[in-house]
Amino acid sequence: MSVSWWIWAVLVLAIAAMLAVDLFLHRDNHVIGLREAAVWSGIWIAAGLLFGVVLWAWQGGDVAGTYYAGYLIEKALSIDNVFVFALIFTYFAVPAAFQHKVLFWGVIGALAFRLVFIFVGAELLETFFWTAYVFGAFLVWTGYKMAFRHDEQTPPDRNPVVRLVRRLIPTDPAFHGDRFFARVDGRRVATLLFVVLIAVEATDLIFAIDSVAAILAITTSTFIVWTANAFAILGLRSLYFCLAGLLRRFVHLHYGLAVLLAFAGVKLILSETPVGKLPIPVTLGVIVATIAVSIGWSLRSTAPHTETRDADAAGSSPGTAR
Repeated sequence: MSVSWWIWAVLVLAIAAMLAVDLFLHRDNHVIGLREAAVWSGIWIAAGLLFGVVLWAWQGGDVAGTYYAGYLIEKALSIDNVFVFALIFTYFAVPAAFQHKVLFWGVIGALAFRLVFIFVGAELLETFFWTAYVFGAFLVWTGYKMAFRHDEQTPPDRNPVVRLVRRLIPTDPAFHGDRFFARVDGRRVATLLFVVLIAVEATDLIFAIDSVAAILAITTSTFIVWTANAFAILGLRSLYFCLAGLLRRFVHLHYGLAVLLAFAGVKLILSETPVGKLPIPVTLGVIVATIAVSIGWSLRSTAPHTETRDADAAGSSPGTAR
């Protein structure tokens, strides 16, 4: 799918305008409540779905279906980002009022980094056919790691990028309101909030490699890949505030995400074999079914009545003191 430069320019300006509105409405650094987060999540999801409708009218159902497949897989993988963001904010004890600002600038960086990854990855796949096998194997391996090593977490302050920043930039280990830089004893230093931002950016950089490779398994159209990424990422902040209190219930979601990554890897490998690319309806069906099953399984496993029933069963078992 070839897209003129002016269409890219219009899209980038539209996304910049949406980000500007979001920044203006949250300039007072207020705490984001569940209701506000739900409204904004609905707005961003509606924008993402509406863009698919525009593609349908402009380029046809196949292109729109490819976009929706990419959007869904990016949206699902972004939930795993939310888990890590919650870990970072908890680890550094970031005040709730400042979390939106960190995530806002984190999104700006994510859009820029992913644009680079997308163009490089798409060019490699178009130029060297064997890179499909490399990317495919990488996705299958990443899916395996996510499924069986999901509980392994590296403390945010041990992230190599965060450690490098602390070595290169004088840093004050305290928050100074919502500022990323402050003047302490006459010297300009980075605040702890800046360190948190770097931790978020470094983490998203790692996620970007997985997610971009996964969507490139669906299509190598840079326009489709970046728009699916952009609309999925735009709602990441609202999604965080919506799901922050529910994360403990998504206990089996990582299995679903692992299946999606492995599926994308196999799909990418098959595209360079006589089998060829799998039909978009099949891809969409696998993505929707996997997300639905993993979330449904998680919610059922952590339902309050299940916990109560298990506790009652334990209390009435033979030999239990009364």
